[in-house]
Amino acid sequence: MKKETFLKGAFILGMAGLVVKVLGAFFRIPLGIIIGSEGLGYYQVGYPIFTLLLSFSTQGFPTAISKLVSEKRAKGNPGGAHKVFRTSFSILLGLGVIGSLTLGFGAHYLVTKVVQSPNAYYAVLALAPALFFVPLLAAFRGYFQGMKNMAPTAISQVVEQAGRVILGLTLAVVLLNRGVHYAAAGAAFGATIGGVFGLSVISIIYLRHKKRILAQFDRLPDEQEEPTRGIIKDLVTIAVPITIGGAVMPLINIVDTMIVLRRLQAIGFTYEEANSLFGQLTGMAATLVNLPQVLTVALAMSMVPVISESKTRGDYDTIRADTQSAMRVSIMIGLPAAIGLAVLSGPIMQLLFPNEPASVGEILFFLSLAVLFLTQLQTLTGVLQGLGKPFIPVRNLMIGAGTKLVVTYVLTGVPALNVRGAAIGTVVAYLVAAVLNFIDVKKYTGTKFDLYQTFVKPIVAVIFMGVTVGVTYAQLSGIIGNSLATISAIGIGAVIYGGILLKTDAITQDDFDLLPGGGKISKVLKKAGLMK
Repeated sequence: MKKETFLKGAFILGMAGLVVKVLGAFFRIPLGIIIGSEGLGYYQVGYPIFTLLLSFSTQGFPTAISKLVSEKRAKGNPGGAHKVFRTSFSILLGLGVIGSLTLGFGAHYLVTKVVQSPNAYYAVLALAPALFFVPLLAAFRGYFQGMKNMAPTAISQVVEQAGRVILGLTLAVVLLNRGVHYAAAGAAFGATIGGVFGLSVISIIYLRHKKRILAQFDRLPDEQEEPTRGIIKDLVTIAVPITIGGAVMPLINIVDTMIVLRRLQAIGFTYEEANSLFGQLTGMAATLVNLPQVLTVALAMSMVPVISESKTRGDYDTIRADTQSAMRVSIMIGLPAAIGLAVLSGPIMQLLFPNEPASVGEILFFLSLAVLFLTQLQTLTGVLQGLGKPFIPVRNLMIGAGTKLVVTYVLTGVPALNVRGAAIGTVVAYLVAAVLNFIDVKKYTGTKFDLYQTFVKPIVAVIFMGVTVGVTYAQLSGIIGNSLATISAIGIGAVIYGGILLKTDAITQDDFDLLPGGGKISKVLKKAGLMK
């Protein structure tokens, strides 16, 4: 695949992901206002458990499907590519049934014995049906991604999130008069509704194109169909290590939930206060931290089949070039997001959650650097998975997660830090895992990064941006109030950052040429004197 193809694929998924995250923010912000940090605490207790079970079917298999479909198409075997999809669909159907029943029947034990948050029972139970629908959706997405067609995945993501947001919020409002824990359950059930909507849309897209897809499968006389057993073996070989890696953080988050709630109570907080602080950390601050990385998730997803195809051809020059491009782009995304959230942590949280105490802004400040390391971690993981080395990022993530548990346990027990200690633990975990991934990518690809182009230029730009943002807010907040001052500072900061990147050629004509409509954008920027 040409470089422009993978970046266009990343662009499509990135734009869809951005819409999804905006919808998600639209969901979390009014949800936080409706049910407060207490309700978000119940809502968030259920999600690590749900994500853990979901990871067994949706973390590794889409990547494995994408990789195998891409490889078989590269070898001129579209029929084999489609058989990969059919086989994986059957596997994920079985996993979906098992996961849904496990969570449904085990919800009471999980919330009473494992995480010790009994009021979260209905929120956990409401997530169980989603474990049936979402894995089937993942099978379709993996197939289309392997076909280098990112549009079906993008469309289904937007539809899935829209259904989740609209009906989840509606149920939260309707059930609020019965209690906050019921309202949290109504919001959680939005995940099931979204899964049904997303699966319906992507199934329709597949059926509309099925005839054209099947027309490619006229087998050549000497072509033999690969046994199903061999496909299952290949799928499992690729999916299992990625699945283990995908299960690490949800599992750690469950343990984290237990540690944070218990350690906070051990230093004097009541259960209700501890749950509220936990809701501020995971339901409010973490939501903003997860917003920028949607673009690098898309980048990583697009890179897996690209790197895999280049490796199949033995084209390591292309692998190194693509790795450099992806790393540079991910830094230009993660760095300004991290600094912007740190500088405006208090004003942003006051803007979004005006009824919450100032502590939520302090939590975001401590958590903000996680954005930078998370974006690098995801991008480098995509490279390693594409190289056929999925166990390496799993190992590195487990090391990071182990570090997080130790740091979180120690620092959350410090009264002056309390829940902010858990935020620091998250930052350290992503830092450790990202550094280890970086070392391994250099080892296996031999990529040499341009220090000045990749690191220095974005750092210089973000320093000017951070200073401008801080000064702008300080000057305007007393005149036009927090909300308008925050929005103005963000807008001015974005213009400053983008302008410096253009003026220093950190963003080049080649970068624009790789994006849909990028040529037209660069022409406009040149006419405005913003680009050489």
